[in-house]
Amino acid sequence: MFANLREDIASVLQRDPAARSSWEVLTCYPGVHALILHRPAHWCWTHGLKWLGRFISQIGRFITGIELHPGAKVGRRVFIDHGMGVVVGETAEIGDDCTIYQGVTLGGTSLYKGVKRHPTLGKGVVVGAGAQVLGGFTVGDGARVGSNAVVVKPVPAGATAVGNPARILQPDDGVDREPGRELAREAMAQQIGFTAYGVTVNLDDPYAKAIHALLDHAVTQDRRINQLVALLEQQGIKVGDAAEAGEKLDTAYLSKIVD
Repeated sequence: MFANLREDIASVLQRDPAARSSWEVLTCYPGVHALILHRPAHWCWTHGLKWLGRFISQIGRFITGIELHPGAKVGRRVFIDHGMGVVVGETAEIGDDCTIYQGVTLGGTSLYKGVKRHPTLGKGVVVGAGAQVLGGFTVGDGARVGSNAVVVKPVPAGATAVGNPARILQPDDGVDREPGRELAREAMAQQIGFTAYGVTVNLDDPYAKAIHALLDHAVTQDRRINQLVALLEQQGIKVGDAAEAGEKLDTAYLSKIVD
């Protein structure tokens, strides 16, 4: 028990920059208090003392605002940050080194007793504030669930789930094949009011990819137009004057100039 407590305190100190000392973590962090009370509650539950397990669980809920069902399995070095409003169901399983933020629900979608109704979190999973993970599926090792996401299907290891209903994002290699493309894309995004990297930086989000493709196309067209204007000015044609006079340039003539 004391070994687990030392690990819990160390994990908080490692993951929370606001934690200044072990004493502060032990006395002021509700996530740690919830885990301390959950362990005897879970022992009672698994040894046939169902009512006592629920009673201890209710004490923990009253003190911390975190509702951990005594039947839930919680691994080592789990960090429940802030924790208010966290709900973990009876058949839920939380792997080692997971991080869970406030308002998270690990809930069930089935009313049948004796079946796996709640999710299983693999090792090192991070679940953002307000996320709802609902069902008896698995969230793979190292996966991340974005804030306020509603996840109802399995999440592969290392992937990120965002949105409602959640969609799966796969990280790419993060390498930009064309020098200067990221800066040009960001500048164009600012012109049209789109924050290209507000949420999905370096993630293979299909919606972000589509918008990025449009931005790349706009940047390329601007570059070609600037080159064409420069060629016309070299030929003594002032593009501004032609536009003001309503003149139309012949396509064949333009192609000759470009050639």
